[in-house]
Amino acid sequence: MEPDLSLLDEYLADRGLDGYLVNAASTDSTQRYVSGFDAPDPFVTLYTPERTSLLVSSLEYGRAKKESRADRVARLVEYDYRELAAEHGSAEATARAVAAFLDDEGVESVATPDRFPLGPADTLRERGVTVEPETEDVVTEIRATKTDEEVEHVRNAQDANEAAMRAAETLLADADVRDGTLVYEGDSLTAERVKEEIELTLLRHGCALDETIVACGADAADPHNRGSGPLRADEPVIVDIFPRSKETKYHADMTRTFLKGDASETVREWFELTDEARTAALDAVEPGATGADVHGAVCDVYEEAGHPTLRSDPTTETGFIHSTGHGVGLDVHERPRVSLDGGELKPGHVITIEPGLYDPEVGGVRIEDIVVVTEDGYENLTSYPVELVV
Repeated sequence: MEPDLSLLDEYLADRGLDGYLVNAASTDSTQRYVSGFDAPDPFVTLYTPERTSLLVSSLEYGRAKKESRADRVARLVEYDYRELAAEHGSAEATARAVAAFLDDEGVESVATPDRFPLGPADTLRERGVTVEPETEDVVTEIRATKTDEEVEHVRNAQDANEAAMRAAETLLADADVRDGTLVYEGDSLTAERVKEEIELTLLRHGCALDETIVACGADAADPHNRGSGPLRADEPVIVDIFPRSKETKYHADMTRTFLKGDASETVREWFELTDEARTAALDAVEPGATGADVHGAVCDVYEEAGHPTLRSDPTTETGFIHSTGHGVGLDVHERPRVSLDGGELKPGHVITIEPGLYDPEVGGVRIEDIVVVTEDGYENLTSYPVELVV
């Protein structure tokens, strides 16, 4: 994939800067996006409107030449790194090597991500390089609009996500109820056991995650409570899975709420209302609409039914207490925002729609789809059914 970095070109030209410099491992999504290279240790990427160049260790040199999108790949050893490290230490040696690398590239001034390491920045400045933090998040804004290839990466991650959700639902459906708690194959069915099944399923489908949410009852009333312990009958269980493809590094994101047993009238009302809010939000998604418009559609549904939202009461601790959604890509939370301050939606934006209601006295209900904005509306990348009782 060749990203369109013309907005970054404009930014550099407007500020009279020669290039854009990233010093990070590929776990930093800006590094991964600009370099097209996946490496676990920090390396340097220099982007200029003319070409992209990498400075890497000898360990990564061969792979970087084959796998990155760089026009030039250089090694630290080419800039006397070992001798410099013996005399000055590794950090100073790397900074001096980077300065020499920039000199070779004819670059005297760079923009950097806002969180560029302070030490290397200061060392470059000491050697006459102008270093300015880029505070407008230009690359983040560029990343928000996905190419067709990137949308396919998200779609594939979502396919794995749906397999994992199915595995979680199957565990809940196959569980027995004993003394108000769920039992599976003779043992208490816990949030941890369901998470384990989710992770194993994702691994079989080429994805992984650091954590997921399986939260029951009062735990589910906190939208980011990961959940723990035995799962109980007659209470809603929020399952929120946000895996990352091991190959492409792109994420998916989906939430469903399940209940084993008998749902109370309140929980049923909440579930139906939340599905109505999800549908209203989807109906509002189109190019030219704003994230605020989509969020407002959800708030309208909830507020008309008498539930507080952060729009109607910024201090509320119950009701609809988060934004409607967010962008998804190399980061699971990225631009655009689907919230009170969400900006214009454009074709290629991949966003979540995830309304929910929360109260410790009841628990929580959340339903989340992931969609891509198209030229004439949206495509829902989520095909998983929306059903409460398993």
